[in-house]
Amino acid sequence: MTKEKEQSKDDEVSTILSDFFQFYIILLLSEGPNHGYGLIKAFKERTGRNLSAGTLYPFLHKLQEKGIVSQTDKPVGKKPRTIYSLTRKGRKFCDRLFSRFAAITASAIEPRLETCASCGVRIYEGGYHEVIDGQEMAFCCVHCAAAYKKEGESHNHAHHEH
Repeated sequence: MTKEKEQSKDDEVSTILSDFFQFYIILLLSEGPNHGYGLIKAFKERTGRNLSAGTLYPFLHKLQEKGIVSQTDKPVGKKPRTIYSLTRKGRKFCDRLFSRFAAITASAIEPRLETCASCGVRIYEGGYHEVIDGQEMAFCCVHCAAAYKKEGESHNHAHHEH
């Protein structure tokens, strides 16, 4: 992809998204088709914040105009319910959006991550800490801690045999 084409894709992300709530609506739609009330309810459950119909529906219509979302009417009880879902273009848009968001998130989280002293993986959450030779060390799991200690013992034995 050329630099200009990539830039225009980024501009598209910027013009479609002007607020965090919009990102969240797209995130919810990426999880599967939903109706307006379902999106409002899911938004409240996830964020603890209210999303008004006056905010949601104009945004859904904007996404439809851009070809990112389509709507279908499904019969529910006596009246049909409008279901919104991502189009193929919408799924590609989500891939770009989430890649961009992942890069931003990674740069924010990176300084806080620890590295397993044994296998070198970055530890995002949890991990296992143990004091070895008076120093607290981080591992991804107890097995890596055991492997690290075993490795240390074999180095010490080899050292003493000379």
